[in-house]
Amino acid sequence: MRCLLLGATGFLGTHVRTRLAAAPGVHVLPAGRSGGVLRVDLAGAGPGELGSMLRETAPDVVVNCAGVTGGDAVAMAAGNVVAVANLLAALDRHTRPIRLVHLGSAAEYGAVPAGRPVPETYPAQPVSAYGMSKLAGTELVLTARRHGRPATVLRVFNPIGPGTPASLLPGRLVATLRRAAETGERARLGSLAGHRDFVDARDVAEAVHAAAVSTDRLPGVLNVGSGRATALRDLAELAAKATGVEPPLEDDAGSPRSAAVTWQQADIGAITAALRWQPVYPIPASLRDMGLTAAAPAAS
Repeated sequence: MRCLLLGATGFLGTHVRTRLAAAPGVHVLPAGRSGGVLRVDLAGAGPGELGSMLRETAPDVVVNCAGVTGGDAVAMAAGNVVAVANLLAALDRHTRPIRLVHLGSAAEYGAVPAGRPVPETYPAQPVSAYGMSKLAGTELVLTARRHGRPATVLRVFNPIGPGTPASLLPGRLVATLRRAAETGERARLGSLAGHRDFVDARDVAEAVHAAAVSTDRLPGVLNVGSGRATALRDLAELAAKATGVEPPLEDDAGSPRSAAVTWQQADIGAITAALRWQPVYPIPASLRDMGLTAAAPAAS
């Protein structure tokens, strides 16, 4: 199986590339804006250029891990909506059907009822520009699916694990605690109110692999999460304990992107049934593999 992996140099894309490369019978063709076998900018390239890339690589499946998580609304619309539209238009020009596995986001759900897991059937009502842009991309994929495109959206909850960037809370938390261990000063972060469903990036990669190699007709949307809601303060305490420092002080309201969402917990029944997938990395293992170890006390 030939797999064109878009966004192969990003956080999740790197893990997906590693998992697919280890799969027998899978030939990975990595592509991204910053490197890889192929250089491609989905938002900047038109359907004609992308169509030429598809003809040259002749993939059986395209996995789209590309996307924009920060910046203004214009940047997010370009990276998460225009890019998907360009890719789908290029796929439509191809002479044979190519399956698509596209990564969505739990931010598409928006604010949900606290205390219970959210299934894929829950109405998506995003409250941030990021969530809106990701939902628009998902809707484009689902529209193509209704017109015959074999496609599935994996709606990823809050990724954690090796390589987590500081733009995501776990990565920012780890960087802040490391700095506190080095300086002896108390770590400070924004608000840690609320609960999130954290899923290790390696578990996400396993889900992508399962979807990419599946020969079954999969549902249009599948949640990829741990199935558990973790209090952000509990995550901070676990990370602080692993680092050997005090939990961080909370300074302000935190990220405006997530402030309106106080609860996230995935219902993973559908993906378990469709792909026999289950997450295997617990949060302590994810934090450990992010390099959190107790540091020597700072010199006084």
